[in-house]
Amino acid sequence: MAFAESAGGGEPLSSPESAPESGRRSLAPLLAVCAGYFMVILDVTIINVAVPVVGRQLSASLTGIQWITDGYTMVFAGFLMTGGALGDRLGNRRVFCSGVVVFTVSSAACAFASSAPFLVAARLVEGLGAALIVPGSLALLQQAYPVPAARSRAFGLWGSMAGIAASAGPLLGGLLVSTVGWRWVFLINLPVGVACLLLTLRHVAPSPRQAARALDWPAQCAVVAAVALLTAALNEAGRRGWSDPAVLAGVGLAALAAAAFTVRERVARSPALPLSLLRSRAMSGGAIIGLLFNFGFYGMVFTASLDFQHQRGFSALDTGAALFPAVAMTMFASVLSGRLTRRTGDRPLVISGMLLAALGLAGWAAAGVAPAYPLLVAPMMAAGFGTSFALTGSTATVMGAAPPTYPGVASALFNTTRQIGSTIGVALGGSLLATDTDYNAGLRTSMAIGALAYLTAAGLAWLCVPTKPKKPEVRQGRG
Repeated sequence: MAFAESAGGGEPLSSPESAPESGRRSLAPLLAVCAGYFMVILDVTIINVAVPVVGRQLSASLTGIQWITDGYTMVFAGFLMTGGALGDRLGNRRVFCSGVVVFTVSSAACAFASSAPFLVAARLVEGLGAALIVPGSLALLQQAYPVPAARSRAFGLWGSMAGIAASAGPLLGGLLVSTVGWRWVFLINLPVGVACLLLTLRHVAPSPRQAARALDWPAQCAVVAAVALLTAALNEAGRRGWSDPAVLAGVGLAALAAAAFTVRERVARSPALPLSLLRSRAMSGGAIIGLLFNFGFYGMVFTASLDFQHQRGFSALDTGAALFPAVAMTMFASVLSGRLTRRTGDRPLVISGMLLAALGLAGWAAAGVAPAYPLLVAPMMAAGFGTSFALTGSTATVMGAAPPTYPGVASALFNTTRQIGSTIGVALGGSLLATDTDYNAGLRTSMAIGALAYLTAAGLAWLCVPTKPKKPEVRQGRG
């Protein structure tokens, strides 16, 4: 394919192969983008099974073990908005490919780490690569599939990658650690990263650039500080408790950083996130819906993993297999929702998905003390199906509300709120299990709160998600 990149914000020049008809039918851009996204999300969960072995072999302290896991998540969440802004300014394909290179090289460094401090440093760089990959992934799909129906299917499959990768992580991690060793948890990223890079360069068109837009570094620093502090505080809340001074201080400082970001965006000539975008009901509502359903789904996966391993005596491999029903439904639901959205619009799918997921977690909460595993299969399937069924419509809502010059920022906003939702769900679930005198009561409370989050998302979808996609307003400048 012959593509020329536009440096001044115009549309890229393309050959006839990249016309809408080809963009609707070709799977190559979807495979490229989903491979990168799968790598990123897999690394959030696959390390959980390997980290005890890593700690023993590298003589890591408890703090070092925590940083091996949490350092990646903190940098990933903190730099998502920066990755989105860089994508809009420099071209999303360029930044996406740079992120793949950084992620792949740092994965190799993780695999060959000879000490815990070196591994922690490599994990931090890996998180930075992830933050460059994810915002551009949605923007590239929006660019590659201009036909709404094809775009919805692409968004659905992109979203299903998160559920599959997150839930398959413990299963794959347990398999690798028990057979070829923990270093393969990172080495597995190398062939995936190389394939992703080659597919992207070959089949994804260069993206338009907004080269004249200056990067608002004070705002970017405020976002990094706010998200990193909040993520760190929530991660610690699961271990220390919600009233711990360090947790409260982290939340307070995160709030101050968020306030500083808001003030900065009101006066900036070229804001990183124009506040006018947040006045869009579809944009802000879709982002909050993403936070709520990630809170419910990842909270369920985390607490279920703990229950299966610590209370039921499952091995890491058995736990991954036990979670498979939730994973299996995500792919099916995403394909189905992508096909239905052109007939029904996004709102009915998001609402029905959230209601089904709420019913699933409510069913788990009502199943009684230590229910037999077969009784939990249907609730897990409902949560996995409902979350993935709603993800397609909420993604399309946020990206459809974004002005053409801000696709990377819109994607970064959506994924940042989702990441925060995941972190809150994990932290709250861990806190309830650790502090409740009755473990089973804590587990049921966690599931009930997740069901309530899904119900809230359904109500919000009724107000914010359009039935039919609308053309985005081009509103720039000061917020």
